[in-house]
Amino acid sequence: MTGLLLQGVSIGVLNEVSLTVPRGQVVCLSGPSGSGKSRLLRAVADLEPHRGRISLDNLDQQSVPAHQWRRQVVMVPAESQWWFDEVSAHFPEGACERLPAALGFTAEVMDWSVSRLSSGERQRLALWRALVQEPDALLLDEPTANLDNESTEAIERWLLQEIEQRQIATLWVAHDSAQIHRVANAHYRIRGTALESVHGSD
Repeated sequence: MTGLLLQGVSIGVLNEVSLTVPRGQVVCLSGPSGSGKSRLLRAVADLEPHRGRISLDNLDQQSVPAHQWRRQVVMVPAESQWWFDEVSAHFPEGACERLPAALGFTAEVMDWSVSRLSSGERQRLALWRALVQEPDALLLDEPTANLDNESTEAIERWLLQEIEQRQIATLWVAHDSAQIHRVANAHYRIRGTALESVHGSD
């Protein structure tokens, strides 16, 4: 099966985590604060040392340089990072012409200063910034935490469409059981040092 494969991954308190994230599907990960959800995403993105094997479509994470891996396996952290003053500097040329309506922006947003953006606006643009990289896998850490209910559901619909059309393997950290029910093909909860499969909504 193609997609993301974690075999015996250990990082922080998590021990021997094995998980499959098929292409075109969303696997949600939940658990208490401090249980290791974000660190597991960082391990998959090759941002933190870890034990075990992680692969994408049979490409082993350790067989390629980290920067090359992260072009294919793109992480959107809970607090997105912005390096330049203007929004446009973070996007390839022409990205504004393809700006999805679901994000709720006009093309002029590319001329905005990053300092002008609210936390929710940064979060929405960070998702678009990830998708314009055309990843094979997405790692989403609470991607709608700063959005209201209407924006959250619009972003969910857009993301699910992109994930299915592009066949992106997606590992999505979430805490809202209603959101998990709406977006997840599979749901795992961190309990102690391991993952347990959750059937249905919390």
